[in-house]
Amino acid sequence: MSLQTFGPGTTAQPLIGALLRVPWEVLRQRLLDGLHAAGFTDLTPSHLSILLYPGPHGLRPTDLAEQRQMSRQAVNYLVGQVEQLGYLERHSDPGDQRSKRIALTARGRRAGQVIRDTVAELEREWSEQMGSERFAELKSLLAELGSISAGSAPAGPRRS
Repeated sequence: MSLQTFGPGTTAQPLIGALLRVPWEVLRQRLLDGLHAAGFTDLTPSHLSILLYPGPHGLRPTDLAEQRQMSRQAVNYLVGQVEQLGYLERHSDPGDQRSKRIALTARGRRAGQVIRDTVAELEREWSEQMGSERFAELKSLLAELGSISAGSAPAGPRRS
């Protein structure tokens, strides 16, 4: 990977955020292209934040907001849009009538299958390009990093 310039006279290797972002942007575009090719042309990049793994099915919008690290207002707005498009519904929570649970519709489940198929195809391509052992190691390392990251709170300044 080439050096990137981060200000006058400064060069540095990309940090982990940039290294993760580039493949994510490729994946997100492939997902949109795959969904649009399958007839789900009404979905936008913003809607993906609601539909992506592990998916909204069975969650309350407040739980989805926490999971996605978004405000409740933003999630409710996007859930409302995706609901109007016919991908999900909100039903009363049997355990708390004041609350709603999200349920995927048949259209939402079909879109979910396209998402899974598109990701599987991209994984096959990357595995062929990187080699199956290296790609499997990458997935394993990313899963480990995800576990480590999920278990850690945001770090403040360290004291000696």
